[in-house]
Amino acid sequence: MAVEHVKCLIIGSGPAGYTAAVYASRANLEPVLFTGPEMGGQLMITTDVENYPGYPEGVMGPQMMDDFRKQAERFGTDIRMEMITKVDFSGEVHSVWTESGTEIHADTVIISTGASAKWLGIDKEDEFARNGGGVSACAVCDGFFYRGQNVVVVGGGDTAAEEAHYLSKLCKEVHMLIRRDEMRASKIMQERVKKTENITIHWNTETAALIGETQVEGVKTKNRVTGEENTLDVTGFFVAIGHKPNTGIFKDFINMDDVGYIKTVPGRSLTNVEGVFASGDAQDNIYRQAVTAAGTGCMAALDAERYLAEKGII
Repeated sequence: MAVEHVKCLIIGSGPAGYTAAVYASRANLEPVLFTGPEMGGQLMITTDVENYPGYPEGVMGPQMMDDFRKQAERFGTDIRMEMITKVDFSGEVHSVWTESGTEIHADTVIISTGASAKWLGIDKEDEFARNGGGVSACAVCDGFFYRGQNVVVVGGGDTAAEEAHYLSKLCKEVHMLIRRDEMRASKIMQERVKKTENITIHWNTETAALIGETQVEGVKTKNRVTGEENTLDVTGFFVAIGHKPNTGIFKDFINMDDVGYIKTVPGRSLTNVEGVFASGDAQDNIYRQAVTAAGTGCMAALDAERYLAEKGII
């Protein structure tokens, strides 16, 4: 099988990947974009997006990603609905293999594989998250829709504490479910949560079930020490137990932190491998927003263009 050669290979199809594709296409880099397992990434399970500029009436996540895709295709991006399953960045040539076995050599690679929220795995959780039924993994994204309502936040780390505190400004009451008798969050975040009047912390507590047919109408909890069950009257269920970056296939070549987020040069998209750039949630463990992902996708494409110009390839 012949080896395919491309100037710019983009791995991933969320806001970062598509934005990189728009910029790379307009720079005549003739990018080839592999969508991965789910075209559009996490926004495909986001119903109403109201915090992305340019959509004054809001937009459904899948529609927004379809708009991004069409714009990338308009400028000539070659979009392929397939996964990259293996890479080799050890030599001067950046080699990747698709799930169908095709070998591709790329002058530049832009990684925009994103990160996936960790879920509890309980009944109705995935269904409600996908249909806008009251389950979310992002308070900043969706908290607005629960103004004046009662919600649950699951988790005991900094992310959970930050989400609970953010929601406390919007919601009537916030219930934090902590599996242990202590929180993993930093001391300052713990104190902030404990001092917030409308946040109730439930220690040694886990989620037993989500109540509701098509959306969250309540949450059944269970105390892990006493076995006591309780029902919370809430309409929102926020899971804040962390995210897992989708970067496993790059671990032998790309520098990452302990969780798997790709390390980039501060303020740039450059990785430790020359000609390989990272954008979006694959390298962002702080903001994780569509608009910031798109911004870093732009940065990655511009960095790739400059790299190719310096090498005399374009």
